Amino acid sequence: MSMISDITIGQYYKGDSLVHRLDARMKIILTVLFIVMIFICKNFLSLGFMFLFVLFCVLMSQVPLKMFLKSLKPIIPIVLFTSVINIFYISGGTELLAMGPLKITSKGLITAGFMSIRIVCLIISSSILTYTTVPTQLTDAIERLLSPLKIFHIPVHTLAMMMTLALRFIPTLIEEIERITNAQKARGADFESGSFIEKIKALIPILIPLFVSAFRRAYELAFAMSCRCYTGGEGRTRMKQMKYSFKDGAAFVIFALGITGVVLLNHYFGAII
Repeated sequence: MSMISDITIGQYYKGDSLVHRLDARMKIILTVLFIVMIFICKNFLSLGFMFLFVLFCVLMSQVPLKMFLKSLKPIIPIVLFTSVINIFYISGGTELLAMGPLKITSKGLITAGFMSIRIVCLIISSSILTYTTVPTQLTDAIERLLSPLKIFHIPVHTLAMMMTLALRFIPTLIEEIERITNAQKARGADFESGSFIEKIKALIPILIPLFVSAFRRAYELAFAMSCRCYTGGEGRTRMKQMKYSFKDGAAFVIFALGITGVVLLNHYFGAII
């Protein structure tokens, strides 16, 4: 359960870096471009270029490196599982080791390493967005970017509010899990020993109070919004207006050059996966 406390998704780190001062809409657009750049990488040179680009953005955000490391810790099992699947089920290249029907090949190892680096880059790029953007700004930015969907009578403001609230309450739910877990341990609950099935059953005293608490928080939030006469986004005004500036345009140009660099590296050095 200690790993749960390391999840930092949805947290905001107060700062005054260049990344913090970028328009929230531009940060969402750049995050999407980031993901596109990561997925179009076809060799280790382009992926290495992207990794250096990610590190550059981390330094520009001025968010402590330990926060990004904490965000990576919970996905280590996913990275390991993905690597094992690729190592044993990707065939091709030189056969390095054979264990019955399972074979480890050079292409399997290359693909495993490639996919692991790609996942790490995805998590870090997404974390930069949440670490440097206030939840209210994130809501407004999502609503503005999705505003063309209003012509199809899609409740854009409601969708943006739901997405942001879900992101915002992740740290709260994590704290609730820690509190319930500690309370159950104080009552003698054992979550470490026993078989896999017994460990799953031991989670029931945590999950039931967690669901009750989550529904209670949702009801209290809805009641508070109702008391404040919240009726949705129609006709609402904002204290802080979003405006694109020169630094937003400069950031977009830098990312466009990054995509160009990845495309050129893919073209001249070929694909390995």
